[in-house]
Amino acid sequence: MKLWKSALAGFAMLSATTAAHADSDTIKVGILHSLSGTMAISETTLKDDMLMLIKQQNEKGGLLGKKLEPVVVDPASNWPLFAEKMRQLLSQEKVAAVFGCWTSVSRKSVLPVVEELDGLLFYPVQYEGEESSRNVFYTGAAPNQQAIPAVDYLMEQEGVERWVLEGTDYVYPRTTNKILEAYLKSKGVKDEDIMINYTPFGFSDWQTEVSKIKTFGSAGKKTAVVSTINGDANVPFYKELANQGIKAEDIPVVAFSVGEEELAGIDTKPLVGHLAAWNYFQSVDTPANETFIKEWHDYTGNEKRVTNDPMEATYIGFNMWVKAVEKASTTDPDKVIAALPGTEVPNLTGGTAKMLPNHHITKPVLIGEVQDDGQFDVVWETDDLVAGDAWSDYLPGSKDLISDWTGGETGGTPCGNYDTKTEKCLGLKAMH
Repeated sequence: MKLWKSALAGFAMLSATTAAHADSDTIKVGILHSLSGTMAISETTLKDDMLMLIKQQNEKGGLLGKKLEPVVVDPASNWPLFAEKMRQLLSQEKVAAVFGCWTSVSRKSVLPVVEELDGLLFYPVQYEGEESSRNVFYTGAAPNQQAIPAVDYLMEQEGVERWVLEGTDYVYPRTTNKILEAYLKSKGVKDEDIMINYTPFGFSDWQTEVSKIKTFGSAGKKTAVVSTINGDANVPFYKELANQGIKAEDIPVVAFSVGEEELAGIDTKPLVGHLAAWNYFQSVDTPANETFIKEWHDYTGNEKRVTNDPMEATYIGFNMWVKAVEKASTTDPDKVIAALPGTEVPNLTGGTAKMLPNHHITKPVLIGEVQDDGQFDVVWETDDLVAGDAWSDYLPGSKDLISDWTGGETGGTPCGNYDTKTEKCLGLKAMH
């Protein structure tokens, strides 16, 4: 028995040593995207994107002399499950950083967990703003980098006077539309020229809703739809637009959550001329983008696999994390968080993305027109890069706030969120 216990103890010590050695040889990276459920149509690609980026980094020699090890979990489009999976990644898997979430409701779900456990989340999708967390880096667009410029384009270039704000019923569309409604009214648009509607995730019975849009657009004023519909509900929505003969020249739709991936599932011919506002399109003609697309096709083994904006935001976020880890010479979250602001990496549109003190980045804004091959023709873009703004200039209670996690804009002391009107620091606890 003593010999048996001694052997077991020796084996346990050997196993622990082996495990510790294995751990020290790798850096775990969490991938938190829905691979099933209503959001899988959008999020599965970002999981594949991350696996490609990790593979490429390992082929370059890894990071800090160690291989990166992806840890993939599936929160299954279930918002509470996102929080559970985030806790698993940080507490059990001990990942150095997490790349994930698509919907704002999933991000809101994981936020308390990532803050409690002092984790690091890179969030790669356009969102509604009105949030600033020390532990989150927002590489997708804030409203001033997508929604506001899109409305400006429709007003100035298309002469739009009536507005349908059509969204999925959750926090991103509701907050974005609250900002857009305030913005439109600041531009003199009357209440009766704004129609706002929400439908559930996965909504498919669009006949009545599209009929309302058609009626609203028949009042003699140029009308447009600003769409914050998310996930697979987009497919029947666009099909019903075509069924009811709504053409882009009559009532253009500008979408904030429809990219190449979503269009890959439908016949786009009746949708030619409808619009999307993003910060990247696959059709952008630059050497960096050409290389990225080739690498994507080589990795997936499928030349029909498209690229899209959140993929570029993932690419930017991953490269920023790598650069910050190299700068800090550690994956310790506190040191990497401190190293990230000021980090610059190339984007895919021919410019540079810079991480700002408010944990948002600089981006160009592009308006693309749907082509019959499911790609977008860029019809308008900003002259300069636009700095992401965490707090909207058009909402009471937000317009006086700035976010600064470095102290550069608040007198040298990191303040997190700062009220410029009262000149008070609102504390390092995240506001959201």
